Amino acid sequence: MKFASYKVEGRTTYGSVVEENNTIYLTDIGKENGHDLRYWIENDTMNELRAIAEATKTRHIEKYVDYLPPILSAEKIACIGVNYANRNAEYKDNSELPKYPSLFLRYLDSFTGNNQNLVRPPESDKLDYEGEIVIIIGKGGRRIPEEKALEHIAGLTLMNEGTLRDWVRHAKFNVTQGKNFEKSGSIGPWMMTSDEVADYTNLAIQTRVNGEIRQDDNTSRLMFPFAFIISYLSTFMTLKPGDMISTGTPNGAGARFDPPKYLKPGDIIEVEAAGIGVLKNGVEDEVLK
Repeated sequence: MKFASYKVEGRTTYGSVVEENNTIYLTDIGKENGHDLRYWIENDTMNELRAIAEATKTRHIEKYVDYLPPILSAEKIACIGVNYANRNAEYKDNSELPKYPSLFLRYLDSFTGNNQNLVRPPESDKLDYEGEIVIIIGKGGRRIPEEKALEHIAGLTLMNEGTLRDWVRHAKFNVTQGKNFEKSGSIGPWMMTSDEVADYTNLAIQTRVNGEIRQDDNTSRLMFPFAFIISYLSTFMTLKPGDMISTGTPNGAGARFDPPKYLKPGDIIEVEAAGIGVLKNGVEDEVLK
């Protein structure tokens, strides 16, 4: 089943995603049945949530809602860099394959939801796209064995890990600045629960800009698969229900073209993967107040 968080009629709610006659509807569970989607994940009551969603009669047509990232109270958003083998080769620095994954953190307010615009700040015109599959942690833990790691996944969502390319080079050893401009990336459109995933090692992912395919790969080519990532991160941090882990982007980001193809207002970016759906966003310039 798929679950989304969204705003409708000025309030924040969440519910299941239902498609009928080529129209997407979102059930309106409301906060009286739990604080938010993370509440059900944290309390290991997703089966109860499914039953509530199936019995919920109030629902809204997609075009009347404003999508939000599915988990609105994630404690951590961890991002893995340069994880597809082709992506490592794309750097053309003759480096050996890494022994451990690269890692940086993002904050929730650096993201917007599906069908919302990414915001290009006045400080840079080098806003780039990065389509990624995101793990949502269900069962938390520390030092999780790799052979049990997939049992800790509540579901998957998608990310456009928008990056200000010049700002990731402002310092010698970090990329935090260029990864955290407000609403420069997006997460969504919803969470697909883990029971709908047959094989985490064989998930296709594609990113399109204005209909042109820019990224196209499969998790079978990850240098660090999902199970390893969860186990590795849990070595030094306690993973908690609702935490999100983006698993890396394929080659084909705009910065790698000659000349680079950075995003500009009016562009439409679509990230599609794993049977989850399509995360779609436009681009607008930030309006200074």
